[in-house]
Amino acid sequence: MRLISGVWHLRGWFRLIVVVATLSAGDLHRWNPPMSVNGQKPNIILIMADDVGWNDVGWHNRDIATPNLNALVESGVELRSSYVTSLCSPSRAALLTGIYPFKLGLQHGVLKATKPHGLPLNVTLLPERLRRLGYATHMIGKWHLGFCNWAYTPTYRGFDTFFGFYTGQQDYFRHTTDGGYDFRYNKKVFRPKTKRYSTTTFGKHAADVIYNHKRPGPLFIYLALQAAHAPLQVPQKFEDLHRNITNQRRRKFAGMVAAADEAVGEIMTALRKSNMHKNTLIVFLSDNGATPLGAGNNWPLRGGKSTLWEGGTRVPSFIWGKMLKVRTPMIHRGMIHVVDWYPTVIAAAGGKPEAERDIDGIVQWDMLRFGLPSNRTQFVYNINRITGSAALRMGKFKLIEGNPGFNSDWIPPASEKDDDLKLLKQNFRFHRRSFNQTLLYNVEDDEIESNDLSHTYPDVVARMRQILEAYRRQEVEPFNPKKVRKALPKFWDGTWSPGWCR
Repeated sequence: MRLISGVWHLRGWFRLIVVVATLSAGDLHRWNPPMSVNGQKPNIILIMADDVGWNDVGWHNRDIATPNLNALVESGVELRSSYVTSLCSPSRAALLTGIYPFKLGLQHGVLKATKPHGLPLNVTLLPERLRRLGYATHMIGKWHLGFCNWAYTPTYRGFDTFFGFYTGQQDYFRHTTDGGYDFRYNKKVFRPKTKRYSTTTFGKHAADVIYNHKRPGPLFIYLALQAAHAPLQVPQKFEDLHRNITNQRRRKFAGMVAAADEAVGEIMTALRKSNMHKNTLIVFLSDNGATPLGAGNNWPLRGGKSTLWEGGTRVPSFIWGKMLKVRTPMIHRGMIHVVDWYPTVIAAAGGKPEAERDIDGIVQWDMLRFGLPSNRTQFVYNINRITGSAALRMGKFKLIEGNPGFNSDWIPPASEKDDDLKLLKQNFRFHRRSFNQTLLYNVEDDEIESNDLSHTYPDVVARMRQILEAYRRQEVEPFNPKKVRKALPKFWDGTWSPGWCR
């Protein structure tokens, strides 16, 4: 594989020299999107997995059976420095808005089913922008961005169709959670005639959307997979692919990832049969790192879901498409943050992302299609006034202030010992201690965050604190309303339904 390193200190004329040296004169006119094989706007499929950690995919861990995803990585660009937030609702909000969650009031926890709030209605979502560019827009899978009012739901936020569930987790077969049923086809409650695993259902529906797509207009699919979020449920055939994994919980989790891989295989088959694969761009990423308590794994990265450590925020990711003008396979180490996908996808679709003035995302389309250095030199992991914690990346340095999270250890994959879960819980309780300190790491040379440099580079700490303080002034009050009893499914014919808030 070719290795492209993200050079964080390149600026001004020196970056211009790098660009000109990398591209021939005949390439320069192609900088203006869209970039497709046949001159048409590319179809775009944006896949977000759920709680899949660094060590939970086949291209990082040979024990995990992901042949379809591996094939895309091996003919695409793997993104080794792809960052998200540490929790699902904030990452989904950042993906669809290009805005840091602390500016949206979504920096503290996830959206709860009984609380009257959602992704703010005064921001324009990615599907709304794409629809203006002529795209048919479809969402499949997990929403988790609010549903107390219909205005918060997908078909009111730019998606032509929605096939999935509103809440944060559910039974993979029964589609129930906390005493209520949660499965919709557009606005209507959907009850499948046959009992089928949800990951399989979502993959087949995505394939159907492709088969039924009316061309020549372009297609956008946002596939927010349920896998591999709790509960640990998977058909036996997927678990059997991992007989080499002796720990049962870990084996089930690996099977859930394999089921997601099969869903991606369904999509690729549909694209080829529909002769759409040569003009389709596929992006894959996870919403946050894995939680070891749920049998996922981020080894060798430190920490996990809900922490500011790399294990909670740095996720497996890649981009694939025939319109990428790089020799593949390629590993790109340049920084890309989840907020960047909003303007980058707009650029790939032929839009004008520079018109989006109030977003935090940076256009990374040239980085991705030409293999150029990343345009990003820094990003905010999160700022949370309730917990007092915050973290900033600046070049090779990462600054953490306050408690980075309760699970702050390096945890290898679970072994066959029966007491593994007990030990993990003990570790989780142990690390509920308060850090309340300032930590500095060089995450380019020390990816596992083992060597605190805060006393070695006090000038760097001071500079990064100044930058973080400027961002703190942009933080809005976190939404944390009280629960509403009227939201309970017993008031809505046993389903989780909109209609109980203004």
